[in-house]
Amino acid sequence: MGLKEAVVSVFSKYATFSGRATRSEYWFFYLFNLIMSFGLIAVCSIIGAIFKGMDGAAGGYMVGTILYWIYAIAAFIPGLAVSVRRLHDTGRSGFNLFWVFLPVIGAILLLVYFVTASNPGDNAYGPEPEK
Repeated sequence: MGLKEAVVSVFSKYATFSGRATRSEYWFFYLFNLIMSFGLIAVCSIIGAIFKGMDGAAGGYMVGTILYWIYAIAAFIPGLAVSVRRLHDTGRSGFNLFWVFLPVIGAILLLVYFVTASNPGDNAYGPEPEK
């Protein structure tokens, strides 16, 4: 699965927390989020720089910031959903996502879970996803 297919797949399953997601689907969506975040931050900086020295500088930064937050809010639920489906693909419950609230150790544990290979064949969370 490529970048485009992963993004289309994740956004088409906007709030679907059941089922499974492959490693490529999860990581390509994560990469897309990073690219969008850096891109929108760059747009914010460029718009602010264009209006620098004018009274509209704060407005320029505000436009970029609003664009960033619109995307962040729109991508939040699909990001949670693909994370839960990725945990399902490794045979773990979506409740393991709560490890994120344990500083440092939780993030490391989740990283290990997300890079773990998929369980072959069907598991309790559904059939093996197509690659």
